[in-house]
Amino acid sequence: MPMRAFANRFLPHTPRPEAIAGQLSVVVGVVLLGLKFVAYFVTGSAAIFSDAMESIVNVAASSFALYALFYAHRPADREHPYGHGKIEFMSAGFEGGMVFVAALVIGVRAIEAIYRRPQIEGIGLGLVLMAIAMVVNGAMGVYLIRSGRRHNSLTLQADGHHLFSDAVTSAAAIVALVAVRLTGWAIVDPIIALLIAVYISVLGVRLMRAGAAGLMDQQDLEDEALLVKILDGHLVPAGKAPQICSYHKLRHRHSGRYHWVDFHIMVPPGLTIDQGHAVASEIEYEIEQALGEGNATAHVEPCVDPACPACPGVENRERVEGGGGEKESQGAAG
Repeated sequence: MPMRAFANRFLPHTPRPEAIAGQLSVVVGVVLLGLKFVAYFVTGSAAIFSDAMESIVNVAASSFALYALFYAHRPADREHPYGHGKIEFMSAGFEGGMVFVAALVIGVRAIEAIYRRPQIEGIGLGLVLMAIAMVVNGAMGVYLIRSGRRHNSLTLQADGHHLFSDAVTSAAAIVALVAVRLTGWAIVDPIIALLIAVYISVLGVRLMRAGAAGLMDQQDLEDEALLVKILDGHLVPAGKAPQICSYHKLRHRHSGRYHWVDFHIMVPPGLTIDQGHAVASEIEYEIEQALGEGNATAHVEPCVDPACPACPGVENRERVEGGGGEKESQGAAG
């Protein structure tokens, strides 16, 4: 396989800001992982061990997230006509699952430390290393969350929330070290580690739920409100052009950052096929512009509502057509 074909198949291009964010997340995760394990070996702190364990998850999850960012931007093909965006939901669920497993490991380690009565040493150096980790993780987490919201990427947002939670666990580890230094009670350290386990387990469950919601096409309430507002704005008699009589069967879902919308619109029955198509195309374009990346599809139907102000004579036409048919039937019978 030629190199260019290989690159297009397995390493498709992705928008520069997201690629940079994903790559930076992996690099930062690896550096902080080493930093935290140094702090753990220096101090023997169970709280720092819990933070280091979460960093292992960070590196693995960030690596998968980076791959998901590349894969999600592959164009639609015959096997994936709706694109590849749903891998972002898989990435979020995968990260949540790893966080939850890490929480279990941390909890077991903390309970073991409570019974073992740990000896905490090198507190001063441990505090410095954990403070650096906390600041870097917090800054990186905020950056990824903002970048994910800007580019509508659940993968970056999930990774950002995870890194920010890592900053919180680093802060908890710092609190544990300070408490041990001030009180001399080493038991405080594993107790705080146990609290960290509970905290990140909740985060893991939230990430898994978010990933599952996307895979199961859960409706986005914000998108729903926006779509209804747009379609209501075209309803007769006061709506803007192109006007429609009514709409129904509105459905929408996400495929990663992409939006897929389909709906039925009722138009006056006197419109030609070209005119009905023009109405549908204009509304589809407006929806796509409002949502960003995605596709909207409208199915056009003739209005049959006798009370519709845009369709005068519908009721009379139906009555005449019905009556005519009845007379023809009587005539044929006669």
